[in-house]
Amino acid sequence: MTDEMTLLNLERRLLAAMYKISSVLNTSLNYVESSDKILQVLHDECALQCGMLTILDSTRDILLIKSVHSPQPNSAAQHKQVSYKIGEGLVGEVLRQGSSIVLHNLGSDQRFADKLALYDYEKPFICVPLKDANGKVIGALSAQPPKFVEGFITLQTNFLNMIANLIAKNVQLAYKVEIHQQQLVDERDNLRRKVRNNYSFRNLVGHTKSMRQIFEQIRLVSRWDSTVLIRGESGTGKELVANAIHYNSPRASLPFVKLNCAALPDNLLESELFGHEKGAFTGAVKQRKGRFEMADNGTIFLDEIGETSPAFQAKLLRVLQEKEFERVGGTTTISVNVRIIAATNRYLEQEVAQGNFREDLYYRLNVMPMYLPPLRERLQDIPELAEHMIQNLSKAQQRKLTLSDEAIRLMMSHPWPGNVRELENTLERASVLCESGVIGPELITLNKSQPVFQTPAHQTGNYFSQNNLAPNNHNQSNFSQNNHSPMNPAHPASPNGASMPDYPHSSQEMPTGDERDMVIDALERSGWVKAKAARLLNMTPRQIAYRIQIMNIEMKQI
Repeated sequence: MTDEMTLLNLERRLLAAMYKISSVLNTSLNYVESSDKILQVLHDECALQCGMLTILDSTRDILLIKSVHSPQPNSAAQHKQVSYKIGEGLVGEVLRQGSSIVLHNLGSDQRFADKLALYDYEKPFICVPLKDANGKVIGALSAQPPKFVEGFITLQTNFLNMIANLIAKNVQLAYKVEIHQQQLVDERDNLRRKVRNNYSFRNLVGHTKSMRQIFEQIRLVSRWDSTVLIRGESGTGKELVANAIHYNSPRASLPFVKLNCAALPDNLLESELFGHEKGAFTGAVKQRKGRFEMADNGTIFLDEIGETSPAFQAKLLRVLQEKEFERVGGTTTISVNVRIIAATNRYLEQEVAQGNFREDLYYRLNVMPMYLPPLRERLQDIPELAEHMIQNLSKAQQRKLTLSDEAIRLMMSHPWPGNVRELENTLERASVLCESGVIGPELITLNKSQPVFQTPAHQTGNYFSQNNLAPNNHNQSNFSQNNHSPMNPAHPASPNGASMPDYPHSSQEMPTGDERDMVIDALERSGWVKAKAARLLNMTPRQIAYRIQIMNIEMKQI
């Protein structure tokens, strides 16, 4: 009767220990951390001493000690350096045969490899396998009871088998989560590499002097957190430059948030940028973070900043100055660390003079201005731009596309009022219509209407020119129409009164003298070999041959 009561007490103690162990496993997916607590419960509640958990390293086919309960202080780290091969010792034998081993007396079994110098040879020993859902052994759990009692040892072995099943489930779940997390990390890193590659300096196309200056500015401003104001006509690539600045900066791995300020009215724009509290207005059913909060520690790109109203500009000014704001309907001040990149196609100096744009906001944004020239002022870049776009279209359509020289000549004679965006759309339209893979001039559809490049500022306020947008003009404090007139007498006037910039109308007209000198210098350094000169200028042989033709460069025979 006494033995029966003792056995019943043991069952109750093991049941209570089972509850504690299941609670420990439910608190964390870190099975190594949980196993330390489990082995402590086995020792304190079940009198199962010197518990040890080993997990299979499938890459090396060995069992690694993940946790061990040792009466010796500060010895756990040393014990975790021990491993067991398949069939080595009792633990390795459990891995090999896939079943439990129960010994009445540990010292009587020759297979025991006393690697830890931890166990009592005179006491019994239990080692049970951990198996996955397919019955494959993934580890082993072992412990040493204080003495051998027939009924007790069977109950303890069954108990350890149940605990091993619970630990095995936890280990498998942890593996799945770890694999999933690693896949997410790999996917994130691949996307980051892809984005950085898409916006690397290698994808910035252009060899004219103005574009080389832009590329150098991008390289310099990317290093620091200064506010950048990108200016230029629509379609010149302002967003592409903003991407290049962010993804080549120290903040490249942090958020890059974009917002078109012209796409929303003021009341929605404020909520979009600063966020709102629950109940701030009709439809605000929950709290919402704004774009500035989302871009914290990263970069925010405010496109079409010139389209905002003066009332909203006053609210934006505080964020730029103090880097803090309140959500709509809220009172808590939120501080952010955000780099500002803004863009506009407006003539902001004239907008300030007319009172449409705050002068203090203009100076706050105009820390590092960048002026993107229109395509008509860098027609010499069209061959490189066209080749880059054709390569992208070839990848998208999964076929080889080429552009004939006649098509390039035709495009070089067009003023491109829509700039690079119009060029890209023209080539995409031509590629869709092209069946042979060779895009000729007959497939290039150009807008033949007379483009208006310069419009008086009092009408639209979106005029840009290198003369009027030179950086030294921005240091003037007087924003008057006389100082910043959009009319440029150096350009001939069109029939509608707008001045027209000079651009080559035929292949016989000369591009800039700087580029001609650069081509001649490369030819001289390469011994007048076109292929070598093309490599020096990072061009293709066809591109440099075309330049030699339109620049009337006389080739020397050496």
